[in-house]
Amino acid sequence: MILSLFRKKEAAIVAPPSTEEQLAEANALAKAGQYEAALALWGPLAHQGSARAANNVGACFIGGLGVPQDAELGVRWLKVAAEGGDAAGMRNLASAYFQGNGASPDPNLALEWYRKAAEGGDVEAQDMASWMLLEGDVVPSEPVEARHWAEAAAKAGKPSAMTRMGMIYHNALGVERDSEQACAWWAKGVEAGDPDAMAMLGAANHLGQGVERDSFRAMVLLIMAREGGSQLAGTFFGAVQASLPDAAVEGAKAMARELMAARKGEPGP
Repeated sequence: MILSLFRKKEAAIVAPPSTEEQLAEANALAKAGQYEAALALWGPLAHQGSARAANNVGACFIGGLGVPQDAELGVRWLKVAAEGGDAAGMRNLASAYFQGNGASPDPNLALEWYRKAAEGGDVEAQDMASWMLLEGDVVPSEPVEARHWAEAAAKAGKPSAMTRMGMIYHNALGVERDSEQACAWWAKGVEAGDPDAMAMLGAANHLGQGVERDSFRAMVLLIMAREGGSQLAGTFFGAVQASLPDAAVEGAKAMARELMAARKGEPGP
């Protein structure tokens, strides 16, 4: 009888929420714009050693979300997150060094942390590392490693990385030039909605490089690219438009509108 009473008491004890449950609750609050409430959960978790919570606290201080903006304090929290193994924290710390936000600009240190985040599977870091290593503007160009990270990000579904893979094969950056491979990657970028991929595949269709020449299809792609904000579209837009009769140009515009509407889930014209 006495033992059964103790068992009932034990059964009535409710376990405290786990770290994962608290993080999920805080993330939901942040998505709803309730950053102060989210920080009330992230703060204690960060002090208890949660690297993901430390990243979120750091991001809030850098962005002034729920707290007065303090980029330097934000970077200190991002260092805690990055050193604690959080890939998002590594990427955000890299971004702080790259932009000089809360820390002195240091592209080499930025790349170091982007690489670590990329190795941890962070797709945005893989994409950024590939861009830095391919451009060679702020760090020495390393096209082979750039292709490695671009391909990893592209296979994970990053549209800009798909387009970059096309550029790598188009410009023979660390690989033999392969127009068909370039177009295959640009086609994937088009399917993923990247305007620059639309521009490059449009140009390829106009020139007949890597695909059969098709100026009508080129016009459709270039219209979509321009509407999407691609600055690359302007290079070939006028030439392609001039190569087609007015009726074909109007048809291309109509098809582009229809395809863009379908992509947005809107009814066609």
